[in-house]
Amino acid sequence: MGDSAFSPEVIPLWPDGAPGTEDWSQQESEMILPLFNRPQIVRNVTQPTLTAYLPAPDVANGTAVIVCPGGGHHFLSIESEGLGVARWLNERGVAAFVLKYRIIPTAERNEDFIAQMQIFAQSDKPMRTHNPIAVADGLQAIRIVRSRASEWGIDAERIGIVGFSAGGAVALGAATQYDVQSRPNFAAPIYAALWQELVVPADAPPLFLLVANDDPLIRDGSIPIYSAWKSAGISVELHIYAKGGHGFGMNKQGLPTDHWIERLSEWLQSLGFPA
Repeated sequence: MGDSAFSPEVIPLWPDGAPGTEDWSQQESEMILPLFNRPQIVRNVTQPTLTAYLPAPDVANGTAVIVCPGGGHHFLSIESEGLGVARWLNERGVAAFVLKYRIIPTAERNEDFIAQMQIFAQSDKPMRTHNPIAVADGLQAIRIVRSRASEWGIDAERIGIVGFSAGGAVALGAATQYDVQSRPNFAAPIYAALWQELVVPADAPPLFLLVANDDPLIRDGSIPIYSAWKSAGISVELHIYAKGGHGFGMNKQGLPTDHWIERLSEWLQSLGFPA
């Protein structure tokens, strides 16, 4: 990354308290989670933040991406779906903002949390219920980046959002539930969960979708999103890899999915966004 990687700015999303969860008091923590191929995670985010990773000035191109890690709204896969993505983008001149959005409170002890994770996939009801809170954080992140675009050397009309799994649901929500200040210029839900009724606005942003055919959790989730965008006559691109599973992020598996982010970069360039 550029010099800012050594002292990235951490920006609170809601300095006066996150709306609707003001009474949450869990302590944010990090741990290693060998389950789901996600080694480093963050838990119990109650005060959502954006961490700004800015590219070196000599390579900066004015494009910005808000990066939303996944984790089933129970944790954030902060390395493979957050910091690793930011590093790659910074090397290519793109400003990256890793979003720690609010997630469902979980047990304080790591041992108890791991036991919870063994059963959380049995029902997506808690995740569906929580999703609007996370989407609100995604929209607020876009507002903040746009309001400070000139300060960070960003083009206010080149601000997009990329998310993974539950973070993909955040990106999708941002691409459909925005106002003037929070509309993303592009969105990329990667193996995204579909936890909302799809209503595509007439001015919805271009969409990039990507999923693996053998994903045991999402499976065909990207297809109805693609169809909705296509029916609305809005630019959309969908990639379905034969293999890759769920949650690969920036992890290398010796598969074509290892190069998914290059496809994203090509798509952005085809739209006229340097990336």
